[in-house]
Amino acid sequence: MVNKDVLRKKAQYIEANLDKLSYLRKLTLQEFSEDFRNIETTKHLLQVSIEAMLDIANHIIARNRWGTPAKSADSIRILRGKGYFSQKEEEMFGKMIKFRNRVVHLYHDVNDKELYKILQENLQDFSLFLKAIAKNNF
Repeated sequence: MVNKDVLRKKAQYIEANLDKLSYLRKLTLQEFSEDFRNIETTKHLLQVSIEAMLDIANHIIARNRWGTPAKSADSIRILRGKGYFSQKEEEMFGKMIKFRNRVVHLYHDVNDKELYKILQENLQDFSLFLKAIAKNNF
């Protein structure tokens, strides 16, 4: 049985980060790029929000004894197999995980324009994840 308090706290953490990212989203590309703090803050908030998603997925998998994911993307694949996500959503979340891996391991390869584009176009992806989790666990 999943611990709903754990899921709630992780979801609230992601939502709080989304509020902060929404603030950065209001900046123009020039304003965003002119201050390194905007760039580094965005990287960090995206990274830890994706990690919180993975924590949620892994908690659900572990508590239900659905196996042990070999890599991060397997967590999303397992939940899709259990009806949490569509294939399209699995692919979207998989891209998020790949981005997180780039921020952690290839941090020098993430540019300002890419971060800004994510702010403008992809923050709602987190909400889709949280809605799917809520639908299946609350």
